[in-house]
Amino acid sequence: MYKILKKEELAESVKRMKFTAPDIARKAQPGQFIILRVNEEGERIPLTISDFDRDGGTITLVFQEVGKTTKLLGTLNEGDSITDLAGPLGKQSEIEKFGKVVCVGGGVGTAVIYPITRALYEAGNEVISIVGARSENLLILTDEMEAVSHRLVITTDDGTKGRKALVTEPLKEILEAEKVDRVIAIGPAIMMKFVAKTTEPFGVKTIVSLNTIMIDATGMCGGCRVKVGGETKFACCDGPEFDAHKVDFDLLMARLNQYLGEEKVSLDRFQS
Repeated sequence: MYKILKKEELAESVKRMKFTAPDIARKAQPGQFIILRVNEEGERIPLTISDFDRDGGTITLVFQEVGKTTKLLGTLNEGDSITDLAGPLGKQSEIEKFGKVVCVGGGVGTAVIYPITRALYEAGNEVISIVGARSENLLILTDEMEAVSHRLVITTDDGTKGRKALVTEPLKEILEAEKVDRVIAIGPAIMMKFVAKTTEPFGVKTIVSLNTIMIDATGMCGGCRVKVGGETKFACCDGPEFDAHKVDFDLLMARLNQYLGEEKVSLDRFQS
């Protein structure tokens, strides 16, 4: 039912797939996610919608092959189908004309922030985008981000493309030089933590997506519990986007590592 119309490799172990999913495409909004199941025996995993085409009835997903299900999904090709796609789920991003907005994407998080950046750009905001990765060969969607930004800054840890820096360095310089009305950051938890630390002294509202901690993505398993403003929230139902200055990132990172052992066993079984 859910056919793969297009498959691309964006970077090492990072795939982009376009699926037929007219019902989801009709209702999808930036920031929302889906749950997929590759086959009848497969586990259910959440992936954020990277793009959608209402007229064409398609959605696009970008994923990194890190576990059993993402590696299994990566073996499929154009013309193949998967068993289930459910969504859109989660609260949509807050999109309005804020003024000057900085969108920060780290690694695969750039695919998640892309539709949000586009929506903010189309809403009339002045958009500055910062895209970072460890190396040039891990950067993704830089052309797409440039097309929906008034300015694009590229950083790499090793300096192979753009500026040799962490994303927080140009972000701090922008905050020191210009009035910024909002910052949105999506990427590894450690990156989002330090983006929050960078923006906090300037009093700039900062939003992060905690999509990577989601498991069941329906609020039933409790695996995506996070502490936000001293209260327990569920990333899948209450988010996945939250005020970065209220997120307990240390607890978040500890919970992200909670099932590493089980994940490794599952992956080893699949690969053998």
